[in-house]
Amino acid sequence: MDLGPVVEYDSATVSGEREAAVLAGIVERPAGPHILFTKRSEDLEDHPGQMSFPGGGREPFDADLQETALREAREEVGLSPSEATVVGRIDDILTVTDYSIRPFVGRIPDRTYEPGDAEVAEIAVLPVAELINLDNYETECREHPSHGSVRLHYFHVDGYTVWGATARMLVQLLELATDWEPPSGPECQAGPNSPA
Repeated sequence: MDLGPVVEYDSATVSGEREAAVLAGIVERPAGPHILFTKRSEDLEDHPGQMSFPGGGREPFDADLQETALREAREEVGLSPSEATVVGRIDDILTVTDYSIRPFVGRIPDRTYEPGDAEVAEIAVLPVAELINLDNYETECREHPSHGSVRLHYFHVDGYTVWGATARMLVQLLELATDWEPPSGPECQAGPNSPA
C-alpha cells in the first residue's frame, strides 16, 4: 500500500447541511497493511449496525475538520491524536442524511483498540489484501428517491460488510493507494457525488 498518491492528491470539497470528518487509519502489520473500522451500535438513529471509519460531526470547538476526525477517533476507539500521522485526505462525500464528510487518511499504531463510547459496538482491523480481493467485492445499482440510480459497493471481509458511504470512501482510498480498481459494474445514472 503506497500512501504517496494520497499525500499528493488534490481532494474535492462538497457542502452539506452538517459537517463531519472521519479518519481512515492504516495499521502496518507483518502480514501487510490493515485498515481500522468501527461497527456502529444497532441503537443509533443514523446508519445503525453499519461499518464506518472513526469519526463524527464537527463541534463548534473543533479548530478544523482534521481536529474533528482526531477527536472522534479518540472518543470512539481510544486513539490519542499524537499517535496518528495524518498523511492527506480524499474527496469529501455527501450522505443521504445531508452530512458532508471529509475523510482523512493516517498511519496509526498496531495495538489493541477498544470501543470508547456507546456509538461503537465493535472495532475491526481488516487486511487490505482481503479488501482488494475481488472475490470479496460486489456492486449493484439501487434507486434513490432524490438522486436516481446510485452505484453501491460492498466489501465482505472476516464476517463484516463495508458498504454505503464508507465503501465509497474506501473505493477511492484503494484506487489511490493500491493497484485495485473496481470491476466494471452496472451503469448507474447518478454522478459520483450523489449521496450514499
